[in-house]
Amino acid sequence: MLERSEPVDRVSVLEAVTDVALRHLKLDEFLRAVLDRIQRLFEVDTASVLLHDSAADVLTVAASVGMDEAGHGVTVPVGAGFTGRVAATRAPVVLDRVDHTTVVSPLLWRRGLHALLGVPMLAGGELVGVLHIGSVTPRRFTAEDTQLLNLVADRVALTIQADVNSAERAAATALQRSLLPARFPAVDGFSFAARYIPGTSMTVGGDWYDVFTLPGDRLGLVIGDVAGHGLAAAVVMGRLRSALRAYALIYTSPAKVLTNLHAKVSHFEHRSMATAAYGVIDLTTRQLTLSVAGHLPPVLALPGHPATLLTAPADIPIGLGITPKRPRRDTVIDLPPGAVLAFYTDGLIERPGHALDPYLDQLLSTITQADPNTICTHVTESLLGDTPPRDDVALLVLRLTPDA
Repeated sequence: MLERSEPVDRVSVLEAVTDVALRHLKLDEFLRAVLDRIQRLFEVDTASVLLHDSAADVLTVAASVGMDEAGHGVTVPVGAGFTGRVAATRAPVVLDRVDHTTVVSPLLWRRGLHALLGVPMLAGGELVGVLHIGSVTPRRFTAEDTQLLNLVADRVALTIQADVNSAERAAATALQRSLLPARFPAVDGFSFAARYIPGTSMTVGGDWYDVFTLPGDRLGLVIGDVAGHGLAAAVVMGRLRSALRAYALIYTSPAKVLTNLHAKVSHFEHRSMATAAYGVIDLTTRQLTLSVAGHLPPVLALPGHPATLLTAPADIPIGLGITPKRPRRDTVIDLPPGAVLAFYTDGLIERPGHALDPYLDQLLSTITQADPNTICTHVTESLLGDTPPRDDVALLVLRLTPDA
């Protein structure tokens, strides 16, 4: 087994992956450029990067040199074969025999490789992917080779993570805003206003609100919060919003709507969890029927009375495959002329290390019989001030006109 005659120059490796000129390239161009340099510096025949898809738990070839371009898009389950083992153990793996017994992808052993060195790409403790190099001649990859390839993988992982985070945040923001109502339905006797404020310390989350008319002279309104952040949470939010609208056309009871939504999420997206408060207003009787799934209670302000939290029972959240111990419940509330309802997500009142009660009291003090847009402004100014929230905030306010 041969070893490289001259050790890889550590300074050259660092320069190769920190070159300022690479920062302006698109991700695929950056990966290709880095792999070209790795191939030359390590004097190898192939170099490849596979990215980790955490949802599917697979690795996908993102870029390679010295390999058939058709290999791009090939997926390998984490734990399977050479690259899968690197990802599963998060540790370097060296192979001195490359065939169908040691690697999953036939592209590697058909290429005639005799030796492979693979290292995990990690950023902030999270698996980003796998970087591996290969030789078509017998070769012994040394401990120094492994150390330097690890160094490269760390630098490349940070670049990939930054690019992915930026792209996901942009996509999540666009998706979330496209799913929030562009305008509210025109309903005699009602006025609406809402705010959505993205958090700053995290990626975009799964907060949403919705208002829609229903058959039978009814009005549906909902607010919800999907656990987690980023594009995945925004996608789940979109699915929940669409499913809830569909169930709302079938069932008149909000509790039944949330029951079916829970079954759908638990079966098809069993890792997802969300809280929600869904209500239906009968536009003839001016009665609100409300069901709450682990969400914070809405605020009700009646003319001549201070605002209070609605006392609707909070049933279990949506999802996670949990079997409810009892059926979800509806609560019926009369809405006289001038009544104001406010729905909100936890980012408005939760502060790390602080009790909720003072912020709930502050929220109640800002809900008056003013018009909904004014109320939204007062609420956000009072509770958020000039400091952007750490978590996303959604706020929905509606008011029955005093002469309704």
